[in-house]
Amino acid sequence: MNTGREKFKKNRTLINWFVKIFKLLPKSIRLFIWDFTSSYSQLPFIGLRYILIKSMLKSCGDNVKIGTNVQILGWNNLQLGNNISIHSNCYIDAYGGIYIGDNVSIAHNTSILSTNHDYKDNKLPIKYNPTLESPVIISQDVWIGCGCRILAGVKINERSIIAAGAVVNKEVKMKTIVGGVPAKLIKQI
Repeated sequence: MNTGREKFKKNRTLINWFVKIFKLLPKSIRLFIWDFTSSYSQLPFIGLRYILIKSMLKSCGDNVKIGTNVQILGWNNLQLGNNISIHSNCYIDAYGGIYIGDNVSIAHNTSILSTNHDYKDNKLPIKYNPTLESPVIISQDVWIGCGCRILAGVKINERSIIAAGAVVNKEVKMKTIVGGVPAKLIKQI
């Protein structure tokens, strides 16, 4: 059976040529193509999304699968390692910087935020106060379950699992499973 990694290795040279060609296009055109291909789940569209992210992100490793309807903000501040899957309907706000390490799986409907609203200026509505940027680091070998919220400033250490529906607002220690709102230790692994 051909796995995604095997298919990627077989087509790596062709993919890299397409990445070089797409880098020649204006970013606005690449974003238009991203939006156009976003809702299609067939393999050619998955490949096209990979070529697009590889041409637009700060850094992007090999064998990265982006599902349907994934929204990315702050493209220049997003770094992806190797063998990553980001499933459908995820929201990634990378304005404050997001790093995702190797062998990470992010299940559908998850949000990762690297900014917060300030609220100190009482003369302005909160939505018009400045935003505060705080990077998110997701280390290697992490599984994030469906519907999670990873908030600004969080570090998730390696070989950790975030249970479905969790809201992570502080550091997650290595080799742990966390869950709940807010996320708390469930057990060591």
